[in-house]
Amino acid sequence: MLILVLGLILFLGVHSVRIFAEGWRTSTIANMGDKKWKGAYSVISLIGFVLIIWGYGMARQQPVMVWSPPMGMKHLNSLFTLLAFILLAAAYIPRNQLKAKLHHPMVLSVKLWAFGHLLATGKLADLVLFGSFLLWAVLNFRAARQRDRALGTVYAPGTMSGTLLAVIVGVVAWAAFAFWLHAALIGIAPMGRTL
Repeated sequence: MLILVLGLILFLGVHSVRIFAEGWRTSTIANMGDKKWKGAYSVISLIGFVLIIWGYGMARQQPVMVWSPPMGMKHLNSLFTLLAFILLAAAYIPRNQLKAKLHHPMVLSVKLWAFGHLLATGKLADLVLFGSFLLWAVLNFRAARQRDRALGTVYAPGTMSGTLLAVIVGVVAWAAFAFWLHAALIGIAPMGRTL
């Protein structure tokens, strides 16, 4: 569990700089340059991500049950995850109405993904992993909205074609992940048997 926690601290810590230390971030980028900042940010993020995967895998081998969620929560998680994939696609597909209305669909997708997984899983490692990501997403979304208001950020209006493309890409990506990649990468098949 210690490796998982260390990975979360590194990964979410570096992704929280804009939440807690925007001024420090700005001055550090000015001092070291944008490329060096992005390089350091990427290296720390990658190390944290690898530690999260490694630590979570180790914690799953000796699970500590906190609660036993009802089967319906797994179905609800599938719905939340589908919506999360659509929002994730909306973060990257230009001129869609989801991004125009929500402004930060990627952070909202993390909220839905983490919350759904918290409902559907009951092990201590799950609580630590998904709870950490949910807390980060809540704080990040609030900070991003505050920055938008302070800077007067205006988002481009969305189009129906952009929105439809975001939904299609999100649904296709969700289906690929739910029916194949989740089992291949994580060892748990949400739509079938566990490996």
